[in-house]
Amino acid sequence: MISSTQRLGPKDIPAAAAMLRDGQLVAFPTETVYGLGADARNSTAVAGIFAAKSRPQFNPLIVHVADLEAVEKIAEIPSEARALAAAFWPGPLTLVLPIRSGCGLSELVTAGLDTVAVRIPSNPIAQALLKEFGGPVAAPSANPSGKISPTTAGHVLDGLSGKIAAVIDGGHCDVGVESTIVGFNNGPVLLRSGGLPVELLNAVLRKEIRRNTDDSITAPGQLKSHYAPKAMLRLNAVAPESNEAWLGFGPHNFTAPSLNLSQTRDLTEAAANLFAHLHALDKISARIAVAPIPTTGLGLAINDRLARAAS
Repeated sequence: MISSTQRLGPKDIPAAAAMLRDGQLVAFPTETVYGLGADARNSTAVAGIFAAKSRPQFNPLIVHVADLEAVEKIAEIPSEARALAAAFWPGPLTLVLPIRSGCGLSELVTAGLDTVAVRIPSNPIAQALLKEFGGPVAAPSANPSGKISPTTAGHVLDGLSGKIAAVIDGGHCDVGVESTIVGFNNGPVLLRSGGLPVELLNAVLRKEIRRNTDDSITAPGQLKSHYAPKAMLRLNAVAPESNEAWLGFGPHNFTAPSLNLSQTRDLTEAAANLFAHLHALDKISARIAVAPIPTTGLGLAINDRLARAAS
C-alpha cells in the first residue's frame, strides 16, 4: 500500500515520467478514459497494474506509444492496419498486431499471446507524458477491474487512492468510452466497439469489418462482466420504477433521481457522459433504470458497455 497518491498537473509531467522509469504506477488522461500506466518493459511494474486493479492476468493490456515509429519497434503492421493507423492515429483506435520478436515488452502485457494491442492517444497530456518517458507504457483503464471506467481524476482516486503513485489531473475525458479495438486474423475483425464508430472503419477499409465471434480473450475489454457499478442495471427501460434512479437519453421528465446522457439524443455527448453518470448514480441508488440507446455509430459502444455492466 502506498502512503498517499499524488494528484499532479500537466506541469508535473517530467516528475510523472520519472515515476514510470522508477517502476511506479501513474494514471493519466487520454481522450477515451484515464489509463493506469506502467513501463511496459518492466514486468514488476506491469504486475503492479494487475495487483492495483485486481485484474485477471489472462486479460492483456493496451500499450500506449507516442508515434508510429514507436509502434514499429514493438509490432509488425499489416497493410490494412497501416491504412487504419494513417486515418485514425492519434485517436481512440487500438490495433492488435503481431508482436515484433525481441521488442522487450513484458510477457504480462500480452498475456502470453503472440500479438500486442497498441494505440497512439491524441490527448495532449498523454502525448507529452509518452514523449517525456520515451518508451511504451502499458495502460488499461485506471479503475478496479470490472468497475466503471474513470473519466476524471476524481474517479481514479475513488477506486485506486493509496494503490498507485500518482494521477495527472487533465480534467474530463473528451470521448468518454474506451478505444475501438481491431485485430487482424485473415483480415480485419472488430474485437471491441468503442470511441471510433465502426462506420468510419468501414469507410476507410471500403468494406464492412467482420465482427468477432470467438469467445477466447484475444484483446482487452472482452470479459463478459465489465465496467460494472455496484448498483443493478435494468436496460432498455421505458421509465424508472419507484426504487430506481434513472439514466436517460433524450427528453424525459421523471421525479426519480436522474441524469441524462443527452437531452438532444446526441450519441457523442452520451458517450462522453456515460461513465461519469454511472459513477454519480451508483453513489445514490442500488438500482438504475437505463433508457434505450440506438445501436448506430457510438451507440454500439455505449450499448456494449451497458450490457457488460449489467451482466
